[in-house]
Amino acid sequence: MARFRGVPVRDIELGKGVGVSRLVGFFGAAGGFTAKKLALGVDVLEGMVKDKGSLNFLSFPAALVSTGVRGVFRTLAEKKLFDVFITTCGTLDHDLARVSRDYYHGDFMADDAVLHRRGVNRLGNIFIPNECYGEVLEEEMQPVLEDLYSNGLRESSGYELVWEFGRRLKDRKSILYWCARNRIPVVVPGILDGAFGSQLFFFQQSHRDFKLDLFRDEQLLADRVFEAKKTGALMVGGGISKHHTIWWNQFMGGLSRAVYLTTAVEHDGSLSGARLREAVSWGKIREKAKYVTIEGDASISLPLMAAALLDRLS
Repeated sequence: MARFRGVPVRDIELGKGVGVSRLVGFFGAAGGFTAKKLALGVDVLEGMVKDKGSLNFLSFPAALVSTGVRGVFRTLAEKKLFDVFITTCGTLDHDLARVSRDYYHGDFMADDAVLHRRGVNRLGNIFIPNECYGEVLEEEMQPVLEDLYSNGLRESSGYELVWEFGRRLKDRKSILYWCARNRIPVVVPGILDGAFGSQLFFFQQSHRDFKLDLFRDEQLLADRVFEAKKTGALMVGGGISKHHTIWWNQFMGGLSRAVYLTTAVEHDGSLSGARLREAVSWGKIREKAKYVTIEGDASISLPLMAAALLDRLS
């Protein structure tokens, strides 16, 4: 019988000088389960951001912005590694709120009725007091909107309005600060689904000629996609941000490179649970694309991948 030939599994070697980048390299050689997928994901991302002919998307939901992973998204914006951000309204909420207020360590098992009586909102194991979220957003947003209105703004796209807020920030830890300065569009298809959107609605109640034209956000996506020779995407979590990314990319033949981080299950047919191979059937990812779905908590996997990627690029 002929001896089997293949790539042998290698052990992870821990010791002096084993940093994040080298550790992720070991993941690829170890041949083990999700670790190997994570290493492959970094390879795909490296090819994506080094390809100057590729239009690259970063999509993510808001929850991670309430945590320290906000710093990862901010760094990706600061380094201009992605051309378009697609996210949910809560990203605007958390990023703006944390400019002037702190969020706090909490507990998954905290008594939520007690927290409610104390005016503290729980997001997983993060505690967000009312004064650090809705109240501060009202304090900070209404004067900005009044200033924009008094200077003649009557209608805006979503992404241009987000730039206006980011442009007024001085906090270099903010995602919106860097997106505004680097002219990275932040497209929020569900922009009314959160505190930021509610403040826009409340402002419009007394300024009836103030309009938000979301068709201009879609026009920007259409223009960018139709002009691109190829596209890539890092999609963190599912929902509307993931779908909006793959939806627009079907119009140019699908993504050429894609990395998806998820904790959702596949068997319920949800978009969040759908692996990237399913998107091939819709033409949202090309048949010969380089792609990988990585199962696991993005609060762990994303910082590891981003750190390894930045190390390679440096």
